[in-house]
Amino acid sequence: MKFISWNVNGIRAAVKKGFEDFFKEADADIFAIQETKAQPEQIALDFPDYHMYTNSAVKKGYSGTAVFTKKEPLNVTYGIGKEEHDQEGRVITCEFEDFYFVTCYTPNSQTELARLDYRMQWEKDFLAYLDALDEKKPVVLCGDLNVAHHEIDLKNPQSNHKNAGFSDEERSAMTRLLSHGYIDTYRYFYPDQVEYSWWSYRFKSRERNAGWRIDYFIVSKRFIEHCRDAKIYTDVMGSDHCPVSLEVNL
Repeated sequence: MKFISWNVNGIRAAVKKGFEDFFKEADADIFAIQETKAQPEQIALDFPDYHMYTNSAVKKGYSGTAVFTKKEPLNVTYGIGKEEHDQEGRVITCEFEDFYFVTCYTPNSQTELARLDYRMQWEKDFLAYLDALDEKKPVVLCGDLNVAHHEIDLKNPQSNHKNAGFSDEERSAMTRLLSHGYIDTYRYFYPDQVEYSWWSYRFKSRERNAGWRIDYFIVSKRFIEHCRDAKIYTDVMGSDHCPVSLEVNL
């Protein structure tokens, strides 16, 4: 099976930049997207082989997630069950026989870490949500988690230590998540490889490959035996992020 995750930075814009071509070529069993920036009626995609589930923000043109899956889930839930977090369309959970598939668009801490306190509360509540799922069956978590965990995960670590996505607090939150029995699949397969999944639109960052790895597939430790490979599609354009994937054998 192949799972793909992609922050499309606006699904309507991405469609104009070849999203549907990549979607069909990838032929994923489950394809998750983040930052749809659209209400359900604005996501005009027709993939007859897939079931589509969307979670839009109350604020129009902001945030939002979607999941396309060939196999119909046993159950689908939206958000993490806390009203203070569930207004921005950031999480969709699809339950399958052998695992939970969770896509997440983690809140950005913003310029000068203006939203860091909220982000830290989110991290605490989201980890508790994942752990509750993991008690029942393994979890496959994917999405734009808005953090580069280690210095290897971004081009310029020294100048970004106090910036959103590489603050000590956000990195510690990722360390804490992994310590609860989860594995960053890309680092599992490629401990020393340098690849990025997001580049700023400023300063020709993508041309210079001055990027960050902030898009992940993270799995429960007991699920890693089913994982075969993790990839970052650095050559796929259409967003300031590129897709990432996980291949599993179930």
